[in-house]
Amino acid sequence: MPAYFPKAVTREDRYLVSVEQYKQYHRDGFVKIEGLLSKEDIAALYEWAESLRLAGDKAPKTAAGEKDPLKAEFEAQTRVHMLSRREQVAEWAMLHPRVLDVLEALVGPDLYALQSMLFFNPPGKGGQGWHQDAYYIQTHPDTLIGAWMALEEVDEENGCLWVVPGSNHEPVYPPVHQSPSIHADGVFGDLRSVENVSHIDDEVNTLSQVVAQYPPAVPVPMKPGDILFFHSHLFHRSYPNKTQDRYRRSYVCHYCNGRSWVPWDHDGPYEGDSANHLHILARGSTHLPFAAPKFGTEVTLSSPEEAGGTLRMMGMENGMMMPMAVTKKE
Repeated sequence: MPAYFPKAVTREDRYLVSVEQYKQYHRDGFVKIEGLLSKEDIAALYEWAESLRLAGDKAPKTAAGEKDPLKAEFEAQTRVHMLSRREQVAEWAMLHPRVLDVLEALVGPDLYALQSMLFFNPPGKGGQGWHQDAYYIQTHPDTLIGAWMALEEVDEENGCLWVVPGSNHEPVYPPVHQSPSIHADGVFGDLRSVENVSHIDDEVNTLSQVVAQYPPAVPVPMKPGDILFFHSHLFHRSYPNKTQDRYRRSYVCHYCNGRSWVPWDHDGPYEGDSANHLHILARGSTHLPFAAPKFGTEVTLSSPEEAGGTLRMMGMENGMMMPMAVTKKE
């Protein structure tokens, strides 16, 4: 048996990705899986999100000069970062086995769970201009992927995502006066720099000039339990919630292949030259450091004892290559 022979674990409720879904993700840069999470799971997530929102309403306001970013995010009521390191429910949702099933097929088989964001987007608020997620989160090899979980109905009125199909094949456009952080410096002859990425005004956000070279973006309406998986190079955005009485609650997480080096962590500076040791290994195995789930959420990892040898390729007389299993010496 080769030392690295990944095999999906069979579960009664396992989600099996179709070939067409795999093709759509890699062709268009996104795929929406309808009803991936059950009504019961979405109800639990919605109740959790609403309890946090109501607690934020009742909490004392941040005093002038006080530095508490989490508290300030609750007050703004648009999004809250990294609750997966503070709340058991947030960790459970980020590591939901059916979410990982899809990710395992799209960018796995080994997976790191990197980041979580809970969005509230109340009436009149929210919205984020054109951007690429790999502009903010670096992985090497570049395998970042997002999972956008709808906790309630999402449409154009309350601020659904808009995406540009096929733009995942674009490079990541770097900020002005900064070398590319995803791509090796000096490999492109004409990679332009951009300014004010994520600014909601297209006149200010110069990435919109690249977006304009494509056919019009398409909205992605979603029902509770739907999840949009999207490539980290995909051009995407949202608009402010135009309704007067509806929120747009969603939970968005980011992941990458478990063999990627990750010189990034949302919570700031870290020891060493990468932050892999801070990120949860959600599935499979890795040769890099990793963290365990803080709240004990179950994940399926590969045990080193399951490996029996290594795999070598041997040249044949006809010029073809033949795999040869080599058993490890005791």
